[in-house]
Amino acid sequence: MSRYRGPKLRIIRRLGDLPGLTTKRSKKENKPGKSGEAGEESSKKKSTEYGRRLEEKQKLKFNYGLTENQLYGYVKEARRRKGVTGLILLQLLEMRLDTLCFTLGFASTIANARQLVNHGHITVNGKIINIPSFQCRLNDIIKVKQKQTSTALVQKNLEIGKFYELPTHLKFDKSKLEAKVTNYCNREDIMLDLDELLVIEYYSRR
Repeated sequence: MSRYRGPKLRIIRRLGDLPGLTTKRSKKENKPGKSGEAGEESSKKKSTEYGRRLEEKQKLKFNYGLTENQLYGYVKEARRRKGVTGLILLQLLEMRLDTLCFTLGFASTIANARQLVNHGHITVNGKIINIPSFQCRLNDIIKVKQKQTSTALVQKNLEIGKFYELPTHLKFDKSKLEAKVTNYCNREDIMLDLDELLVIEYYSRR
């Protein structure tokens, strides 16, 4: 199953704010396909346990720009590791190189961060990495390639991007455009409004 490339505002109208998907906001408040109060009431009546689990899964999938197979792969890996499966799942996604570039403010969305990595603008421990799903590890050094086009692009994104307090698991030297992964992220550091337990429950029968 391919990655979603359709209308992004339609997705956030249905699922709510997804900071990794888009910075745009829809002027419409109702969910797509519904109109008026009657539509909202009908939507609530049809909500089921499965529907809520599916919605939370979709949030994760669209926010991080994953295919269904990729997300299921992360869930399986989270199950194999010791600890709280839901938190481990989020930590795996937050340690992707494209996600870290987005968190550091190198790009306005995870999709843009993926493009930044694909085009060879980012290095990890001194080596150019062009694989967005690359799993970074503790003490890895993430740096913008020392090339004028790369540094200019990232500096522009840092200037125009929204300000978020840097998570505790990252150290960032803005003057060098260099960051270090010092730990795994805490649950409160993740900007996405999500009940990850429902995602694990969604895949529990697979």
